[in-house]
Amino acid sequence: MSRSPSPDQSDGLRSPPARCAQLAAGSAPLPKPAWLRVHVRETPEVSQTRALMRRAKLGTVCEEAACPNLHECWSQRHATVMVLGTVCTRACAFCNVATGLPDRVDPDEPARLAEAIAELGLRHVVITSVDRDDLADGGAEHFVRCIEHIRDRCPQTTIEILTPDFRHKDGAIERVASARPDVYNHNVETVPRLYRRIRPGASFDHSVDLLRRVKRCEPATFTKSGLMVGLGEEPGEVLAAMDALRGADVDFLTIGQYLRPTPRHAPVARYVEPSEFASYRDAALARGFLLVSSSPLTRSSYHADEDFQQLRASLAQRGEAERRPAGGRA
Repeated sequence: MSRSPSPDQSDGLRSPPARCAQLAAGSAPLPKPAWLRVHVRETPEVSQTRALMRRAKLGTVCEEAACPNLHECWSQRHATVMVLGTVCTRACAFCNVATGLPDRVDPDEPARLAEAIAELGLRHVVITSVDRDDLADGGAEHFVRCIEHIRDRCPQTTIEILTPDFRHKDGAIERVASARPDVYNHNVETVPRLYRRIRPGASFDHSVDLLRRVKRCEPATFTKSGLMVGLGEEPGEVLAAMDALRGADVDFLTIGQYLRPTPRHAPVARYVEPSEFASYRDAALARGFLLVSSSPLTRSSYHADEDFQQLRASLAQRGEAERRPAGGRA
């Protein structure tokens, strides 16, 4: 594993100018560069996906988090389903999901989710949730039931989960990992220095340890994590975060530009240029990640189906034994 660099060591990446790194309260928002302008186009597939989600009473993080890739993904019938309600117990400074008193857990949701996946004919599905600090297990058993229902109803569909951190929920991480999703994703989101401001209530070290524990529990499961840039981090801090994640044997890293959802959220410190994302990708691959997606519009579930196929191909190219067939069955 590579030695963690200090914040001024950057594998050729330049530190942002000080004026860009300052998050001055009340300052005018930075103009969005051309490479982040997304052309929104309503297609029949987008309308059909939206109608199906409404009919099945399922939420999507695509809508709740105001994802810029919604129309592209939904046009290809890719959606990230959000279970356990649409109200979160945390108040992260980057996230557009509502905070407050959470919804009652719907025991029928796993079955409805499996039926919707069957109707859409998905090869790969991503399931995420709000933080549920109010529940004894943080919602772990609900994730397990979702995986079990999908396996039963859609045995050829590969399953990716994007979970909260299950902090202070003994046994929850291992319970979900033991259900053997094909990909277990948990995003560290940002560098440790910015956690108190950007991700209060969470811990970078705990999130890295979660991914380590998943791999220890189920070595065959691909692990994945994501970082946002443009929040005021230094390039060296991003590289140090990569080293921490590789130290936990994480397979797949995503890096994308932070976009401010509303004026109430953390401001954008700077817009990272595409060439810097390419440099981050090179640095991550050099550290041994099986797969890296690094671009301004990369989000943790962006192109998840194609990425899963690439993960399997990358593993095969390394000459390792194939760990599991599609559908997650040994």
